[in-house]
Amino acid sequence: MDDNIRLINEKIERESAFVDRLVGEVGQVIVGQRHMVERILIGLLCNGHVLLEGVPGLAKTLTIKTVADCIEARFQRIQFTPDLLPADLVGTMIYNQKTGEFTPKLGPVFANFVLADEINRAPAKVQSALLECMQERQVTIGDRTHPLPQPFLVLATQNPIEQEGTYPLPEAQVDRFMLKVLVDYPDKEEERAIMQRMTASEPPAARVAVSLEEIARARQLLHEIYVDKLIDEYILDIVFATRRPVEYHLEDLKDFIEYGASPRASIFLNLAARAHAFLRHRGYVTPEDIKAVAPDVLRHRIIPTYEAEAEEVDSAKIIRRIFEQLPSP
Repeated sequence: MDDNIRLINEKIERESAFVDRLVGEVGQVIVGQRHMVERILIGLLCNGHVLLEGVPGLAKTLTIKTVADCIEARFQRIQFTPDLLPADLVGTMIYNQKTGEFTPKLGPVFANFVLADEINRAPAKVQSALLECMQERQVTIGDRTHPLPQPFLVLATQNPIEQEGTYPLPEAQVDRFMLKVLVDYPDKEEERAIMQRMTASEPPAARVAVSLEEIARARQLLHEIYVDKLIDEYILDIVFATRRPVEYHLEDLKDFIEYGASPRASIFLNLAARAHAFLRHRGYVTPEDIKAVAPDVLRHRIIPTYEAEAEEVDSAKIIRRIFEQLPSP
């Protein structure tokens, strides 16, 4: 078994060499925001979608576009507004007067990277149309089904400040996002570098650093990364502690959790931990990988009670308390 792990580790170390190249090229344009960049790459490697939450001006759009440019993928930004229609997103049938036939016109969702900007500004019908694309990875227009290109990654943004005139995503739809990432302000030195870089006569541009074939191969390699049974048990304990806290001696959380994490949490924790290990050039998962990705996987899957809100206990504090209680393998 140890020899197998060593061989897998060597293989992953060799095949993940492009990660440093990709992150370095993104860093030519984006200053800081390493956490956001890595979470986008985890979503890309795991074929999972990412929900980004942060105030305007934190380079969310620029980061996503830069990552797309670095792997020569097609990027499409869709500004969600209250008057947006599902057809504006997925496409529609156009009548051709010359032939007397209807032909499909594909919408902007047919891209590798789709940025759904301010997803909570669009009504439920549009949100549902996008989430169907995310789940099925295909679009039906008229009587024909069109597969979406691969890779297909939806990165949706939400503004946590303005809530007036918005349509919050229902919990069942938020659950389809693999990760929910909170994007924070840069520190002073990073902002100094941003200011100098973006006020130069020629702002930097990203070059192609990775091929789509390398991304596809990396996706396949994730399934070879070794996950010990103790790690699997640790993942299950974490998820079940959000549902049955008393069984895990977390009586203080009993009145603070309305609904715990769904089975998607177990799946995505396993996959995200593998991807995190891949980004660290390792062929095996450690408890630190689980701890690193768990907040982004779980924060939108734990629904606090009204009592928790009154006590100012949010999902982040609940997750922190669970990790304090559960022993690492």
